[in-house]
Amino acid sequence: MGYPEPELGLVISYSYLWSEEAAAGHAEGRKTRPCAILLVIQQAEGEPPRVTVAPITHSSPHDPGVAIEIPTRVKRHLGLDGERSWVILDELNVFRWPGYDLRPIPDKGGRYDYGLLPPKFFESIVKKFSELRKEREFAHTSRDDEK
Repeated sequence: MGYPEPELGLVISYSYLWSEEAAAGHAEGRKTRPCAILLVIQQAEGEPPRVTVAPITHSSPHDPGVAIEIPTRVKRHLGLDGERSWVILDELNVFRWPGYDLRPIPDKGGRYDYGLLPPKFFESIVKKFSELRKEREFAHTSRDDEK
């Protein structure tokens, strides 16, 4: 099974690199986690698109104002576990699709994605993300280093 097409609201399996890990010199994230695609920017013809993803985590956000909790029904829809989870919106990874850090989901036949967030929930994420962008700087970690 190949890589999916990147699209807004797609939740992928990804080796997310937190900004503090990058600052400490790490090139890879500590673990693979679901991440939501927030932006897809098409490049010149023949060039891969640039994708921006937000991490999904079980850890309570350090600042509840920068995260959105994922409802249980959405987690079920995506096939994620039943633990509480949040989309963190003040820290992002940016990379050329498909990048080096997409990971197949165990027991999903080589799939790299969990599926799309429901439109209304994704709209709430985009609204919160847009509000936050007006208020503060974000940590953008580029994952395009050549390996």
